[in-house]
Amino acid sequence: MIEKSKGKSSVFTLMMALLAACVAFQLNASMLSPVLVTIAKELGTNDAAVGLSQTSFFTAAALFSLFLPRLSDIKGRKKVLTAMLLIMTLGTVLAAVAPNIEVLYAARIIQGVSGPVVPLCLLMLSFEVKDVKQYGMLMGIITAVNGGIAGVDAIAGGLLATHFGFRSVFWVIAIVAAISTFFVHRFASESKPSAGTKMDWLGVLLIVLTIAALLLALNEAGKLGNANWLIVVGLTLFAILCFILFWHVEKRNKQPLVTTNHLKKRATWALLLTTTLTMTGIFAIVNGLVMSIAQNHEIGFGLEADWASLIFLTPYALIGWFVGPFSGRLAPTMGYNNVLKLGLVGCVIGILVIMFYGIHSLPILSVGVIVLGIFYAGMANIILNGLGVVLSPSENPGFLPGMNAGAFNLGAGLSFALLPAIQMMNGSSIDGYFNGMLLGLAITVLALICSFLIPRPINAEV
Repeated sequence: MIEKSKGKSSVFTLMMALLAACVAFQLNASMLSPVLVTIAKELGTNDAAVGLSQTSFFTAAALFSLFLPRLSDIKGRKKVLTAMLLIMTLGTVLAAVAPNIEVLYAARIIQGVSGPVVPLCLLMLSFEVKDVKQYGMLMGIITAVNGGIAGVDAIAGGLLATHFGFRSVFWVIAIVAAISTFFVHRFASESKPSAGTKMDWLGVLLIVLTIAALLLALNEAGKLGNANWLIVVGLTLFAILCFILFWHVEKRNKQPLVTTNHLKKRATWALLLTTTLTMTGIFAIVNGLVMSIAQNHEIGFGLEADWASLIFLTPYALIGWFVGPFSGRLAPTMGYNNVLKLGLVGCVIGILVIMFYGIHSLPILSVGVIVLGIFYAGMANIILNGLGVVLSPSENPGFLPGMNAGAFNLGAGLSFALLPAIQMMNGSSIDGYFNGMLLGLAITVLALICSFLIPRPINAEV
């Protein structure tokens, strides 16, 4: 059964509302990238601790992404998206007044409820737009926001942090989040493709415990020499136990969160694995390691936060914003999987340029980041988001986009947990940055290999 509000929004009005929601979510990641060093100074902590605040956000986002899209299928996508944005706004206000790093962790976890904003927006868009070419282009516009808000967010974040401190950045994000909440409530149309279905809360609990335990184990393992391996093993065993229970519950439930048959399909596990590996390999290179070496006064380029944003994050976001709609438009004709593979090959090349030449040369580092802007922000990110929607089963449309959003956020969190940890092992040295990027390169190559296992979404292609 499909319910829809009587006053159907025009595609233009809907796009404005959905873009506002995606902008509000994305600011929590990209606007903070040039601010992490400033947060560490003002809260009296180090880069690794602030990196964990990013991990907290993306971990929470991954967990909420597992079930909120399915809940939106049942309770209403507009209603759930509006609630998510409102809670995110409150979390942002808490971050703005955080007196220490612990409160900032709590605030970032609250903000993580916004994790599945992009897949929810794509589901709402696909409900309204049936033409595959038009949908592909509009999908590219929405998901291009994931690479940054045309560079304005990075510039603004750097400027605000430099002149007014990190709190001003959170206040700006809070204002944008409040505006986006109003836009979605006022202009988006409602849809409930699974109205009347009971939510499988036991299944939700078990899958959330599974992923949470796995994330905690991976974060602890990311400490390497300082890791408590007893905790790692214990959490891993707990995660395995919870997943076994989840599998059995889903097999017996008449209205499961996800059927076990769907979990066995390549459309599910191959996509989720590729997304997780892609994000883990790339995200912290641009938003963490590059920004760190750019602002490092000892062995890096000694830039202020605003200049680092202008030179690196702005071109990265702008080129992704420009290429994204073209990638989305090409996907139905050239093939979603072909565009994805091209994007991942380009990402490998970009990381190699940064690793071997960019860390020694500011202009080449900027070129390497632009290459990643083209092939990750403009291609791979767009297509991975799109595949979550077009490969999802019609009887449970929120399942795969939600799981895929979880994979995005899981990968981003892992990226900030693993790559900076490798970099810090060598202390403040060029070798540390090289080794962190080397790990990112290896993981990205694995993502490329896994992408060959994703089935072709025939129904979404011409």
